[in-house]
Amino acid sequence: MENSKNYYLKEFQLYDGECFITFNIVSINFEKKTIEVAITNRGKISVIEYDLNQDKNGDFYFSYGCERTKIEINDFED
Repeated sequence: MENSKNYYLKEFQLYDGECFITFNIVSINFEKKTIEVAITNRGKISVIEYDLNQDKNGDFYFSYGCERTKIEINDFED
């Protein structure tokens, strides 16, 4: 199984049509299939845990927001 320490504080930015939302991985647990991310959105920081899902290619992702935007773990960078 993948080492969760390799993902600590990796970052991803999502443009929502008005501004960028920044995600930083706080923790990830592949056994429990959960991810905890710090989300910076319009000056507010929230730490939220999401369920990790796996697509047919074996890539992990979680769904964000009302639109259930698919955010893939492989898209996070140092």
